[in-house]
This record gives sequence, C-alpha cells and structure tokens, in this order.
Amino acid sequence: MTGTWIELLANISIILLLLFGSFITLSASIGIIRFPDIYTRLHAATKASTLGVSSILIAAFIFLYVKEDIVSGKLLIGILFIMVTAPVSAHMIGRAAHNSGVKPLTKNRTDAYEEAMQKQQ
Repeated sequence: MTGTWIELLANISIILLLLFGSFITLSASIGIIRFPDIYTRLHAATKASTLGVSSILIAAFIFLYVKEDIVSGKLLIGILFIMVTAPVSAHMIGRAAHNSGVKPLTKNRTDAYEEAMQKQQ
C-alpha cells in the first residue's frame, strides 16, 4: 500500500515538474523573440535554462530513481552545471554588451554601473 502512494506522489511531482519546465521554456522562447533589447532577451534566455531545463532534468532524475532505482550522477552534474554556468554567462554577456556601448531601450532607468565607472575614473 505504501509503495502505491509513493509512486503516486512521484508521478504527480514528475508531471508537475515537466509541465512547469515546459511552460517556462516556452514562455522564455517567446520572450527571446518578443523582447526589444539584448538585456531583456538575455534575462529570458537565462531563466529558461536555469528554471525550465533544470526542472525537466529534476523530473528525469526522479523518474529514474523511482521507476528504475537508478541514481544518475550525470543528471545531477548536468543540473549543477546549468545552475552555475547560466547566470555567470548571462552576466558576462550583459557586461560585454554594456562595455561595447549597447544601451537599454527603457528610458526611465538609471545606469548604476555606468555611474560607478564614472566615479571611479
């Protein structure tokens, strides 16, 4: 009896994680197409990889663990790799865009990084 409840909870969590990851990835891909400048597009692309892909990989890990009794180290390393590298790469791309002179399209925001660089000089 307990095995059926655990399997039911595992199946529900797998389904919810897959739906959440698919929704985040779909909405982020729409955001990449629709957003006006590199900074907002970069935000959408980073959220897709960290939230969407990671939740899909977590669902795959839970599926393998519950159904096949496999602890997949490759999935764990993949989740960790995505969680660490996606924000860092987005930060570096955003900084490179800012240093090359690309301005955001929003007009009512201040540029704190540019102000700090001017004070430093």
